[in-house]
Amino acid sequence: MKLTHLALLAGFALVSACSILPKAEPSDVYRLPSTQSGAAASRGTPQHWSLRLAKPQASEALNSPKIAVIPQGDLISSYKASRWSDPAPVLLRNRLLDGFQRDGRVSLLSTDDSNFQADLELGGNLQAFQTEYQGSNASVVVRFDALLVRGYDQRILASHRFEVHQPLSDVKVPSVVAGFGQATDQLTAQVVAWAVEQGQKVAPPLRP
Repeated sequence: MKLTHLALLAGFALVSACSILPKAEPSDVYRLPSTQSGAAASRGTPQHWSLRLAKPQASEALNSPKIAVIPQGDLISSYKASRWSDPAPVLLRNRLLDGFQRDGRVSLLSTDDSNFQADLELGGNLQAFQTEYQGSNASVVVRFDALLVRGYDQRILASHRFEVHQPLSDVKVPSVVAGFGQATDQLTAQVVAWAVEQGQKVAPPLRP
């Protein structure tokens, strides 16, 4: 009887605990939008070398699906009940992959999700992927320190910092998300142009 009584008490306690636990707040999940849906391929010279795209390194605050915002000073926060479909480094890597595919000059592409060997690898550090406020003015800031390395020994061959500020006229989340898309498209175009230019200089010669 005592065991039965204790079991009933434990059951009631569990039900009571479950009833007072806070319910998870539903979140709106956003993809990173693009304005490049109709972009034409580059007319530049096709490249023979292969390129592997790696997820950039990022701080804990950015290596997350949360949509980051710096409302003032050094305080970093996130938009309530809204998140990205993937962590920011994955979003940027995938956008860069799409940018190279649209450009068309480098067709031998892979990512760090696979074990394919490539002549060159593009990675780096994602230093900013957030909305920042300066007084009442807000803008999306994307800052990427790109590294182009040799595939077989990971030697750094070239580096460059890319930074884009996209002003926001509306700070509601859908408009902020659109601003991230515009900023990332601008940065992607710059990175692709730079990587192709550097690759032409440092990639291994075409084997006969």
